[in-house]
Amino acid sequence: MKQVLEIDTPMTRAEVRASLSLAGIYMLRMLGLFMILPVFSIYARHLEDATPALIGLAISAYGLTQALLGIPFGMWSDRMGRKIVIAIGLVIFAAGSIVAALADSIYGVILGRAIQGAGAIAAVVMALAADLTREEHRLKAMAMIGVSIGISFAISMVAGPVMEGWIGVKGIFWVIAGLAIAGIAVLYLVVPTPRISRFHRDTQAQPAQFGKVLTNPELLRLDFGIFSLHTILTATFVAIPLVLRDGVQWETARHWQVYLPVFLFSMAGMVPFVILAEKKRKMKLVFVSFIGVIAAAETGLLLAGNNLFGIGAMLFVFFTGFNLLEATLPSMISKVAPPQLKGTAMGVYSTAQFLGAFVGGVSGGLIYGVYGLPQVFAFCALIALLWAGVAVGMVAPRHLSSLLVNLGELTELEARSLTERLREVAGIAEAVVLAEDGVAYLKVDKEQLDRQSLENLLLKNET
Repeated sequence: MKQVLEIDTPMTRAEVRASLSLAGIYMLRMLGLFMILPVFSIYARHLEDATPALIGLAISAYGLTQALLGIPFGMWSDRMGRKIVIAIGLVIFAAGSIVAALADSIYGVILGRAIQGAGAIAAVVMALAADLTREEHRLKAMAMIGVSIGISFAISMVAGPVMEGWIGVKGIFWVIAGLAIAGIAVLYLVVPTPRISRFHRDTQAQPAQFGKVLTNPELLRLDFGIFSLHTILTATFVAIPLVLRDGVQWETARHWQVYLPVFLFSMAGMVPFVILAEKKRKMKLVFVSFIGVIAAAETGLLLAGNNLFGIGAMLFVFFTGFNLLEATLPSMISKVAPPQLKGTAMGVYSTAQFLGAFVGGVSGGLIYGVYGLPQVFAFCALIALLWAGVAVGMVAPRHLSSLLVNLGELTELEARSLTERLREVAGIAEAVVLAEDGVAYLKVDKEQLDRQSLENLLLKNET
């Protein structure tokens, strides 16, 4: 009986290779998006036609095109093939980087950043990972890609200022273009080619199901959460580089000396609270509390003025909260979304994330230009408080994990019957079996799951 036993077996070498190489491609692209974040607002002041509002737009223009094209790219890959669409996306991303590198005006950089975002391959990478991994190991592959995003962000915050000192921001854009080309090489030289590509409900959006996702109040709270988090992040980094450069009087190339310890300590600082949320089942308490932590950090940045120690301390508080919430939100989407609609829920969530980045850059630039840098932090604190007000009314998420079981060919009658029987197994909170997929989509409480009953039921179904 392979279906259940394979849940606890390790990934094959091919699955590990596919997951790591795709995580590498994702990481190379995210490095390109994030690396200018800690340095651009300083550089852009010297561009022709630059204003604070246009600087904010240049920082975040990628978010709008990414939000608009992310789901369509995933749909195109179903028809055109995963690798070719990823390659096209990386070429577009490289082209945008070159446009930005050659630009002497703020408008040219805005165009380049918008083109970068148009290479919206995130959903396609996830779909290819799903093609190359078995259902029972899908979450592990997605976790590897998720970790790569966090690593790329941390590296970008440190590498951006260092590279600015070596080669300038124009040079960084050229490096970003090179990273995109390197991603194409990894795609064709390292990533395996799937024997079969098909639609995966757990990783891809179903446009026909958007209504169900967009009318689910708990999912909407989480979508608003990721929108708010990235609004705050992007707006904050319109202001922070300028505060360090003009207020603290630190050269841009030295800013990594603030970001590196902040990131190291914040990653360590979040671990006990992740354990409290997941292992001790205090998810809502930790989640809402850390939205408050973000609000407190932004208030602290507002009050810190030009004090380097105060700024560093508040950035530590901010990134402890940011890292925890960034890691927790996708997990909560998985817990809340109906098991067969997880891919659709994540598609809407991703769109909200990139829209937040766009709004954050535009808002941060406008507020900086009209009211000054400190008021950017006040704006971010208010967004966090609004988010906390939305989140406090949420239903505490059940501590469930997604589980996919490959069943092979089924009739509609067999699928309906098996769905009902699966729902009777202890520890299974939700079950949907779809004959067209040959997959059981389950939400389970791992501590309560009666694995023996599940195994016996599936064995009986085979016979």
